[in-house]
Amino acid sequence: MSVAFAKEESAEAASETILPPRPIPDRINLVTEAGLEMLRDELTRAQQALEAASKLEDVNERRRQSAVPVRDTRYYAERVRTAQPMPAPTSNAVVAFGHSVTFKRDDDRIQTFRIVGDDEADPSQASISHGSPVAIALLGKAVGDFVQFGQSELEILSIS
Repeated sequence: MSVAFAKEESAEAASETILPPRPIPDRINLVTEAGLEMLRDELTRAQQALEAASKLEDVNERRRQSAVPVRDTRYYAERVRTAQPMPAPTSNAVVAFGHSVTFKRDDDRIQTFRIVGDDEADPSQASISHGSPVAIALLGKAVGDFVQFGQSELEILSIS
């Protein structure tokens, strides 16, 4: 094998193994208790994947298999380190972090979302980040309030 080919293979392997870091939101890292547990579980999974990859014999394959776990370990370690667990709301008087809010849109659609941390938010599962535009508009409002949201209005129907 020529040296040029070996260097090219190493450069190719290096480019496959240097992934950009996962973006970290610049807002406060509020989490529910379940969200903190999820972050810890993801960190453990990433660390286990990294450990498994480190046992591979082939250096190029070890680098390839380590790329995602290295990136994820850094991300989840930082998210666990900066997590600020929030207790469940004790009152349903106004919308707060951790609440589920049901609201009606101008077109009469009724939606319910729970306001949670960035990493645990999943709109398809009816949860949104506390930093999302809808959550920001709803926080601090009460049942019966109308909230301006872009060109439309949201009416808060219930808070739980």
